[in-house]
Amino acid sequence: MTTDEQSSTLAFLQNFYTGTTLYFPTESAPAEANTVAPGAASMPVAVAVATSAAPVVAAAPEKLPLLPIRPAVPVASVPTASPIVTAPVAPLSPAQPAPEPAPEPFVAPYLLTTFDTLGSNARGVVLLVRLPAERFVKLPRNVFLNKLLQAINLVMADVVLVNVNGPYPVALQNLRKEIAATHILAFGKNLLDVAVRTTQIYEPVQFPAVGLAYLAGAEIELIEYEVGLKKRLWAGLQRMFL
Repeated sequence: MTTDEQSSTLAFLQNFYTGTTLYFPTESAPAEANTVAPGAASMPVAVAVATSAAPVVAAAPEKLPLLPIRPAVPVASVPTASPIVTAPVAPLSPAQPAPEPAPEPFVAPYLLTTFDTLGSNARGVVLLVRLPAERFVKLPRNVFLNKLLQAINLVMADVVLVNVNGPYPVALQNLRKEIAATHILAFGKNLLDVAVRTTQIYEPVQFPAVGLAYLAGAEIELIEYEVGLKKRLWAGLQRMFL
């Protein structure tokens, strides 16, 4: 078969199957090498290339080495941190001033008055004075007092001499803790607490609530040398004892 005959046969077959010319004359082939056939305009170039190219086989992925699988740790075996417990802190309070000492209870001065005694007080009669200690110890030998006691049928051994210490009167309750006094002759002012505002000089007073008879006069050294004061004192003693 000649060359012309082969070209005619290819052209026939192309028109029969596709309707697209597959035959390019020998003389015109170089000039139309880049011309797209009218029937092939609808076919993308990439598809034509893909159909004509050899099929691409994807390479098998490279196998990676397998890592050992560690067993799961139970939750109970995982140590848990203990919660931090903080003790509540009390708020700081402002500094409190030191408490003031409680005031001492008031005590009347006469309740603290002390006294000294001489004698035995066999008959419950008390001679109350306020003298210096050196003069007080000489009273048992005083002539005036001894004659006064004889006038009321008493002697010095029947009475007790009490010397009040300090300017305040002595408390009867303190005096009776040591002496069972029933009759008190006071020579001076403010010598007994219960008689300070309730008695008059040379006037005997009875205190039935406490079982006491009380008679106040001037100081011994005044009465001893004053006749008028002796008479007033004697009148009071008669109403008290006789």
